[in-house]
Amino acid sequence: MTAEAVTMARAIEHLRPADKRVVDDPYAHHFLSRAGRAALSAWSNSLTGRALRRIEAFGATYVPLRHRFIDEHLLTALDAGASQVVLLGAGYDTRAYRFADELDGRPVYEVDLAAISRSKAATIDAHRDEFGETNVVRVEIDFETQHLADRLADAGFVAGERTFFIWEGVPMYLTRPAVKATLDAVWSIGGEGSEIAHDMWHLVDDPGIRGTAKRLAPNALSVIGEPVTFFIHPEEVDFFLRRHGFTVTDLAMGAELQRRYAADDRPLIDDSLYVLCATRLDVPAD
Repeated sequence: MTAEAVTMARAIEHLRPADKRVVDDPYAHHFLSRAGRAALSAWSNSLTGRALRRIEAFGATYVPLRHRFIDEHLLTALDAGASQVVLLGAGYDTRAYRFADELDGRPVYEVDLAAISRSKAATIDAHRDEFGETNVVRVEIDFETQHLADRLADAGFVAGERTFFIWEGVPMYLTRPAVKATLDAVWSIGGEGSEIAHDMWHLVDDPGIRGTAKRLAPNALSVIGEPVTFFIHPEEVDFFLRRHGFTVTDLAMGAELQRRYAADDRPLIDDSLYVLCATRLDVPAD
């Protein structure tokens, strides 16, 4: 359900005027369920939806903003010589198709649960003429029980090469041991100059009503079977990542993402969410 929710956010973003879009994903709507497509159609065609878009009464939300942040770091990494890309928990991500020209044949390893991976493949096959050709390698995995390095090696991944890893919308739903094991695996298989970009949730310090609501928000996802199980404060994340072989090179809280990519929009985000890019160290910190 969360995979479809973030896809819906990108599909809604595509309804905005072209010069207002934080990201432009013309493929997202294909991955929505029947109910999701109906909701998108209602939003697109309703009088209320048209009026809101005309007066710009809805702004960019966190999902497109974090997507844009990662997009920019991905493109920079490709320009700098990254030879392969790995999407950890790929969901319905379409970067392999949106950036097919920039990738220029470089492999994109899309790692995810079998059910999501197969659903995505079926959708793309059904619309093959729209998606075009790109070098996607699908890797089915259960992050809690299988080893990332083993699954990637079986799929043809070349260990030791400069790689850009994307871990979007995933680590906060894993256990702490699974997060640490994934980071250790990414460090062990990545080459010099490799990077990882991921987002994170943290419990805000505000003792007021809004702060309490934000701290309770992650529990709401338990209702759909996807509870938030891992948090880390942005002031502590570099220390945590260094112990697993990475150092933060760029970090943006929700408000900073707003300033960078949607300064003229209404703020519809908060700083309990942030996204970062980290570069591989030669050795993990003690």
